[in-house]
Amino acid sequence: MASILDQYEDSQNIRQHSRVSAANIGITHSGFVNVRLEEEKPIFNKQRIDFSPPEKINHFSVCNNQLCMSLGKDTLLRIDLGKPDQPNQIELGRKDDSKVHKLFLDPTGSHLVISLTTSECVYLNRNTQKVRSLSRWRGHLIESIGWNKLIGSETNTGPILVGTSQGIIFEAEISASEGSLFNTNPDQYFKQVHSLEEDGKPAPVCCLEVERGLESKYFIVATTRKRLFQFVAKLAEGSEQQGFSSIFAQNQDLLPSFQEFPVNMGYSEITFYTSKLRSSPKTFAWMMGNGVLYGQLDYVRPDSLLSDVQVWEYTADIDLNFVKPISIVLTQFHFLLLLPDRVRGICTLNGQVVHEDVFPEKFGTLKKMIKDPVTGLVWIYTEKAVFRYHIQREARDVWQMYMNMNKFDLAKEYCKDRPECLDMVLAKEAEHCFQNKRYLESAKCYALTQNYFEEIALKFIEAKQEEALKEFLIKKLANFKPTEKTQITLLVTWLTELYLNRLGQLETDDGKQHIFLETRDEFRTFLKSPKHKDCFYNNRNTIYDLLASHGDVDNMVYFSVIMQDYERVISHYCQHDDFSAALDVLSKHCDDKLFYKFSPVLMQHIPKKVVDAWIQMGNRLDPKNLIPALVNYSQMGSMQQINETIRYMEFCVYELDVKDEAIHNYLLSLYAKHKPDSLLWYLEQAGTHVSDIHYDLKYALRLCAEHGYLQACVLVYKIMELYEEAVDLALQVDVDLAKSCADLPEDDEELRKKLWLKIARHVVQEEKDVKKAMNCLSSCNLLKIEDILPFFPDFVTIDHFKEAICNSLEEYNQHIEELKQEMGEATESAKRIREDIQEMRNKYGVVESQEKCATCDFPLLNRPFYLFLCGHMFHYDCLLQEVIPHLSAYKQNKLEELQKKLAATTQTTKSRHRPREEDTVSLGKGQGSREQIKSDMDDIIACECVYCGELMIKSIDKPFIDPQKFDQEMSSWL
Repeated sequence: MASILDQYEDSQNIRQHSRVSAANIGITHSGFVNVRLEEEKPIFNKQRIDFSPPEKINHFSVCNNQLCMSLGKDTLLRIDLGKPDQPNQIELGRKDDSKVHKLFLDPTGSHLVISLTTSECVYLNRNTQKVRSLSRWRGHLIESIGWNKLIGSETNTGPILVGTSQGIIFEAEISASEGSLFNTNPDQYFKQVHSLEEDGKPAPVCCLEVERGLESKYFIVATTRKRLFQFVAKLAEGSEQQGFSSIFAQNQDLLPSFQEFPVNMGYSEITFYTSKLRSSPKTFAWMMGNGVLYGQLDYVRPDSLLSDVQVWEYTADIDLNFVKPISIVLTQFHFLLLLPDRVRGICTLNGQVVHEDVFPEKFGTLKKMIKDPVTGLVWIYTEKAVFRYHIQREARDVWQMYMNMNKFDLAKEYCKDRPECLDMVLAKEAEHCFQNKRYLESAKCYALTQNYFEEIALKFIEAKQEEALKEFLIKKLANFKPTEKTQITLLVTWLTELYLNRLGQLETDDGKQHIFLETRDEFRTFLKSPKHKDCFYNNRNTIYDLLASHGDVDNMVYFSVIMQDYERVISHYCQHDDFSAALDVLSKHCDDKLFYKFSPVLMQHIPKKVVDAWIQMGNRLDPKNLIPALVNYSQMGSMQQINETIRYMEFCVYELDVKDEAIHNYLLSLYAKHKPDSLLWYLEQAGTHVSDIHYDLKYALRLCAEHGYLQACVLVYKIMELYEEAVDLALQVDVDLAKSCADLPEDDEELRKKLWLKIARHVVQEEKDVKKAMNCLSSCNLLKIEDILPFFPDFVTIDHFKEAICNSLEEYNQHIEELKQEMGEATESAKRIREDIQEMRNKYGVVESQEKCATCDFPLLNRPFYLFLCGHMFHYDCLLQEVIPHLSAYKQNKLEELQKKLAATTQTTKSRHRPREEDTVSLGKGQGSREQIKSDMDDIIACECVYCGELMIKSIDKPFIDPQKFDQEMSSWL
């Protein structure tokens, strides 16, 4: 139980350690401020155990949370630290003067060997209360035991090594089982395997350690007072159970490897540090007369296990004649040295004393210090008290030590979760590399620090290290966040300038072409970096200016492609007469606006390839926008350009089915000027109706007339339905063509006759061919011989007309007979109609007095009514109401107008005054008589029964209720 004084002493030590640590770290130079909100606990935190021993503590051992201590003369106390409230006390039962010499507890905490001063040993297992004697061990004072960590278990130790005070090393095995009837001892065997000497005399074996390395190689470390021995040998796989005697046998012929120091303080102690449970130790520390030998354990070396060894010499206050170190414990970065009144901690990295804890005299002299390899806790005991050390964050200041030793990788490893410390390490590493002229490495480190950017950049500029500066800028750029746009823009621009400077220097040096190519590829990779794409795009004009100022055309083109600034790329190719490359860029990216812009230039030099590209683009190009280029070079260009122009126009018309009038007019003009053979074919296939034509007919007519293509003109006239002009022009070409034109106005016989008369006159008067004139009569049934006789000369003979005249007379006679027959039929038909009318006048229907209207179901005779042949009868007003919804808008308006006229005539009759003459004339002309008005109204209203006629059939798909009145009707039912 810690007293008030103890607590005060502990608090003072904590505060002093905190002040030292804070002074060592302080405020960094890089912008990080290390603010500690509370005082840090010391690395080695001591705690006194709440335990008051009933007797003096003689010896103490702890492992795997199992604590064993020897009290007084004959008492053994065992405590399971997992259950500290259940201690176990055992009496050894020794009645002679024997005392406990040493306690040895195995790594599992299961096997306890007690060495007595009478050169005897007893054994106690954790699961038993019975102390058993190791009879085979009798006669040897045991100083050390090397436990078997690989195959040892709770019931059996496996082969172990035992060192005695006479320098003899035995191999033994202990089993916790009761054994057989004839062998009840726990010790299975006990045989000597080696002996150690100092100065030709046996020396006590102070410590033994057995470790396994790689490939079944075993290492045995044994120490005496001045010497440290190593035994290295390889055991066959699976032979571990057979023991370690073969290791010593392999080293029998050779002198054992050892290290010796001159000073002898009567004993020594070696300790090891293991980072993980059940793994091999990494470091060691050997306390001997000259100081502490410590270093690394290298399991790869064939001859020696120890590496990087160094000796920490005792300080001046440790005089071996008066004050000797008692024990040593090794941690990851320190070893603790136990002195009679204090504990001193020394850092293994720099050999500095970093901890010193003085114990009050009231507790007595410190006797021993032990470390539990499983839990990592350090235990110290005196005769009256037990103390425990917790080791906390031992590596927290290690980074600074490694940094001061220029071991920067290790320093960074131990401060990676502390950014302010990591920044200091990186800054120190960068400065170290800079001073040693390792500028690239320095730049990489500086880029990761928070040091002032300008300061670092000027540093490299003053040293004329552009490559290092570039590396620094690249790394710094990679660390920026996307939101830091100003900084990114600055570095991107600066790096572009540096790259261009470097490329300019390398380009003129023929011996560095491979470096030039590597630098160019690196620069291009930088330009197309996706991370900085937005920055390059927003500042592309600046980059273009830089590239232009250095005359780097290739990279300018490359950058333009990255920025998708294809206009600049194509302009560059065109300026350098590389038109094929320009067209390749156009074709690859399919930008219609760029096609429109650059097609005129490209069409002048590579017309066929350009037209191929246009055709490949298909509907993505608007041919109208390409006409300027086509018109320009079809007028002043070569025949190849003209042919390619025609080819593209034909593609637009026949493949793309373009209907734009300008395209068709342009193709028509090209045909007229350069390809007349295709003109007539184009006009014929374009159609014969105006609605099918996509070119301007008047333009086509003028164009054909200018070039003298009469047949084409005739075709255009025919489409324009100007048949007289077509026939007149066709007669200049061919009579048959004129005949085909004359038959076109099928619905206008008068015009057809006129056209045929033109043809007949031409044949008679111009060609003077009577036979052809007679053929015209046979070709057109509208012409008679008398129509064409005036065209013949007065003295022509009648022989040529004899047959035609006879035929004409016969036709007249036949026509007269047909007219007579039609007149007879008409007279008979008129007679029948008069008879039907007379019969209808005498027809009547009978209406009974009880008859009712089919619509309103009221008596029919009360009001004017209609009677239909089907038998339905309606009041006048009821029929009017039924019919009106089914009438068309025109008939409804007509009916309304008739009603108004009827009302006006009725008013005039009632006035009993003779109407004025002008009013009577007006009614006679615009409205008719009263009877006529009623007759017209009857024709609209009573032309058929509303229930049996077409009106009812047409209304079958109409709803019973008007949708506009549905809601109103619906509400009336609620």
